[in-house]
Amino acid sequence: MHPATDPSLATFLTALAGVLALLCLWRSHAANRQYRLIEALPTSRTQGVFIGLVELKGTAEGDPFLSYLTGQECILYRWSVSEEWRRVVTETYRDQQGRTQTRQRVESGWTTLASGGESRPFYLQDETGAVLVHPDGADVRPFQLMSERVTEIDPLYYGKGPPGGIMNSTGVRRFLEEGIPHHAEVFIVGQARERADVVAAEIAATPGAPLYLVTTEAEAQVLRRYGRSRDGLGLLGLGLAAACGYGLGVRTGLAAPPWLAAAAAGLYLIFWISTWVWMLFNSLVDVRNRVRQGWSLIEVQLKRRHDLIPPLVAAVDGLRMHEKEVTEAVTALRQQQQATPPGQPGPEYHGAAVRLAVLVERYPALKTSDAFLRLQHSLTETEQRIALARDYFNDITTAYNTRLEVFPDSLLARRFGFTPQSLLEAADFERAPVSMHHPPALAPGVT
Repeated sequence: MHPATDPSLATFLTALAGVLALLCLWRSHAANRQYRLIEALPTSRTQGVFIGLVELKGTAEGDPFLSYLTGQECILYRWSVSEEWRRVVTETYRDQQGRTQTRQRVESGWTTLASGGESRPFYLQDETGAVLVHPDGADVRPFQLMSERVTEIDPLYYGKGPPGGIMNSTGVRRFLEEGIPHHAEVFIVGQARERADVVAAEIAATPGAPLYLVTTEAEAQVLRRYGRSRDGLGLLGLGLAAACGYGLGVRTGLAAPPWLAAAAAGLYLIFWISTWVWMLFNSLVDVRNRVRQGWSLIEVQLKRRHDLIPPLVAAVDGLRMHEKEVTEAVTALRQQQQATPPGQPGPEYHGAAVRLAVLVERYPALKTSDAFLRLQHSLTETEQRIALARDYFNDITTAYNTRLEVFPDSLLARRFGFTPQSLLEAADFERAPVSMHHPPALAPGVT
């Protein structure tokens, strides 16, 4: 029966159009959130990664696997073998006169016979260094390495596929494989955390993180994909809202269903704009909070360094011959412990570790003090962490300041009192390079 002559079916389709319109609205804004998140995040260097949400690009390095189907060197891959089936089904039904009839129809599909893959942590490397990446839990979008359909006469059919078959097989198998080749360009958006084994960061799945993406696509491709989803779903929702309004007008017997369709579309646009403003405000708050988090990371490490200085002074107290010079060199760092709040010009944070290293070379007697050497090592690690935290703070602050200047973010920022933050300038912190000779599979907590 045609929907126009079936009231219950017409009512159901009208309600379905309304529900689907709301679903499209929600999915459109979800895609827009991801789009704006990636667009706003700065692409950091691996040397500047510390704690928080980061965006990176580089090459995939590590101990590669040989993929099962193509034999390519990959840092991760997955494959599947499926077999096609087709069968004729006989079914019974009643015609308009109530008589029982039979008819046949053809069903077809694919059944997965075998699948697999391998994955382990790998390094993302750029011109400044490398950072460890744990791909488990990420939205991984790899290259398609293979997609072939073959028949039984092809050596691949049984060479890489299982010997058995399925019922109603057509004798056609599909071999699919995708992966991230060794040395391939990779784009990553994910949460960075501090590694347990060395003073460095790593990227891993984190509960509550807005996105964890590992893809072989370039950033521009990722943005186009999210942009198409945002625009396509938004327009589809607009059309469904108009259809819902038109159907409602028909079902209620109103004289102007087209006007109801236009009114429903207008209401949809009002909801879309309202939720867009709400999403934009929340995204600005999120970036501002990440700026504050970046500053708090610096303060934590500055406090740790401040607490290390008195033990360093005490460690050399017994070396009377060098006490005055060493103590003066160490305590001079106390003048740099007061940090300037965000929004004001940042001080120059000169490191203590370099100065102490010079003194150790000048006075070999200091090398005999185990306590001094342990404290010196702790101080060096702390200053490396400060450098990492400072780089992250500058990256996210730059992204935040940019958001406050571009349209339409600038309109909302001025209305709600968002203010730009100042960057920190420093040039005297040393960061030890991340060694890539330790197999990622052996990192603590990795199985």
